[in-house]
Amino acid sequence: MYLKFPGRRARPLAVIGLSLTLGACTQSADIFDSVTTSSIDRKANVAYSASERECMARAMFFESIRSSREGLVAVGTVVMNRVNSPEFPNTVCGVVGQKNQFAPGVMTRKMNASGLPDVMAAADAVLAGERHPKVHTAKYFHQAGLTFPYPNMHYVLEAGGNAFYERRSRRQRREMAEQQQAVAAAPAQQQAVVAQAPTQQAPAVEVAQEIVPLTVETSAALLAFEVEQGKADAIGALIASQRRGEAPR
Repeated sequence: MYLKFPGRRARPLAVIGLSLTLGACTQSADIFDSVTTSSIDRKANVAYSASERECMARAMFFESIRSSREGLVAVGTVVMNRVNSPEFPNTVCGVVGQKNQFAPGVMTRKMNASGLPDVMAAADAVLAGERHPKVHTAKYFHQAGLTFPYPNMHYVLEAGGNAFYERRSRRQRREMAEQQQAVAAAPAQQQAVVAQAPTQQAPAVEVAQEIVPLTVETSAALLAFEVEQGKADAIGALIASQRRGEAPR
């Protein structure tokens, strides 16, 4: 895979040291990664030709460590993301054969490793709709371990000896930063709202105490319910003393 930036000459990156990494690999289905790459493109109902199947396998074969099924599917996902993008050719062979994009000789070199059946199986899976979920919409990758000072490179996955990334514009980076800040600030804002909310308490019940002067009429009301005789006598004594002008005892 090549990195291309406006105003800069395209530079091959994914193929740096590729002969060192691929030559020592052993290919077997038994040592494939256990990482799940089961994201399925439900819209992939296109019947691909034998030549496109070979082109997909070539991209995987020469661009990924062949002992890593995860890496193979990730490369295949990038190929299909490009096929579905208006920025690139709309066929598998058109994408893989595009100049200065994949490893030199990707369309002409022989694929003679013992792991070729595994590569073909991964190619079939991607053409049938399998996608690496972490690659998502990324359309670029380079050899893992390399770093670049470009702020528009947003990395999403490292697999099969490659680092996969999306290119994000300044506007997209700003919007993403704002979304992250909003998500980070949400818990603090919720806590502030809860802290500022008035505590709901049961309203205090004020009992109006009406002072009723003791008279003969009110004494009848006071004794209008069944009470103990001792209490009734005390109330009667209070009423009698008030009528005589005596101080209550």
